[in-house]
Amino acid sequence: MGFPRPRFDIADIVRLHRRALEAEHRLSRFQKRVLTLISRCRTAALGGHLEVCTGCGREHPVYNSCRNRHCPKCQALAQQKWIDARAERILPVRHFHVVSAPPSELRSLARWHPVEVYTALFRSVSELLLELGRTRLNATLGLTMVLHTWTRELHFHPHLHVLVTAGGLSLDGQRFVHVRKGYLFPVRVMGQLLRGKVLGALRKLRRKGTFPELSDAAFNRLMASLAAHQSWVVYSKAPFRRSQHVLSYLGRYTHRVGIANSRILDVGPEHVTFRTKGQQTTTVHPVEFLRRFVQHVLPDGFHKIRHAGLYASARPGGLLERARALLPVPKPHKDAPPVVIDAPHSCAQCGGMIMRFPLSAMPRAPPLETACA
Repeated sequence: MGFPRPRFDIADIVRLHRRALEAEHRLSRFQKRVLTLISRCRTAALGGHLEVCTGCGREHPVYNSCRNRHCPKCQALAQQKWIDARAERILPVRHFHVVSAPPSELRSLARWHPVEVYTALFRSVSELLLELGRTRLNATLGLTMVLHTWTRELHFHPHLHVLVTAGGLSLDGQRFVHVRKGYLFPVRVMGQLLRGKVLGALRKLRRKGTFPELSDAAFNRLMASLAAHQSWVVYSKAPFRRSQHVLSYLGRYTHRVGIANSRILDVGPEHVTFRTKGQQTTTVHPVEFLRRFVQHVLPDGFHKIRHAGLYASARPGGLLERARALLPVPKPHKDAPPVVIDAPHSCAQCGGMIMRFPLSAMPRAPPLETACA
């Protein structure tokens, strides 16, 4: 009988190697705050409550989560809440999964100007898909877009995952137009349109005074290099037919962080080994691991999940409701049982009821700034 594998935690790596990281690399205030929150997540520093069994009297302290969107411990509940909120809005149609990745030459610009570059990418992708929907289908599509900035090795690689309805509301609002099975739009056309729209957005930002660190010659060289790339869209595929499966599928992308604790296989004073793809692994120094991790921290207030077209329609009687009224009502089916939050639970030892009491006497750390969750 083998022994269970020890659990390794990013928070432990942060506590042990953060000082060395900051000695070697300059961090933004957003990155520093995320590291602080992760290191304090589910510890006495953030407070908590005491669980007491009414049967055997067993006491167990439970500490609060930091709820930061970059913390690998805090995403499961946030993901389920997001799925529950979107379940009432998603249309009962097939959805395509489109991944859009700009060339590597744009990454250095995205490091220094993340809000401007990511926003330009969001707008360009939504504009090209909605434009193709209007010109090729005479319909308005529904889009949900999610920004990721990492590879499995934690390298910097900004790209968008987009869930696209397999059809849309006709421009006259009288019918729902379905696309041909298994086919959305030509990938080459999407790539060409995306390239043109992103380049146009970057030139517009330049005219507004963005990217002051680049000379005119350097900016023009960058634009020429980006224009030389032929393909910007990685792939397009239809994932699932049923809306609940689509939500579960997308939920894995919406609240994924750069790396989950479950992928960390071994940690030592001079190394961190983590799983990449399949059974492949990579090993780096703990400081290098943290450097890769913090480069995926987003600025406060930046929305990494955005909706466009039908899914941006929120007002009663709007495009989304009109599209839904034109679709057949889906047959009821057994879904996974809902997640019940803060429900009473029983003691694992005696089966007695667990009562919760505030840990008012617990020592507290100085208050933190509100984290962007």
